[in-house]
Amino acid sequence: MDGKNRKDVKIGQYVAIVLKADQRTGDLTEGIVKRILTKSGIHPHGIKVMLDTGEVGRVKKIFPDEEF
Repeated sequence: MDGKNRKDVKIGQYVAIVLKADQRTGDLTEGIVKRILTKSGIHPHGIKVMLDTGEVGRVKKIFPDEEF
């Protein structure tokens, strides 16, 4: 899953996000979703979330539960 649909993103899920500062390089940061910040159902660049570390970015990959 690529993280563009809000219904696919759940609190407590392990995801990879791209931080605002890393948008040019595409470097991904992994972590657990603490809050979902995007209100709309779909976003073309990924749903914006806050990780449990406080980092904010757009979801680029959602890991299945058994992978982490």
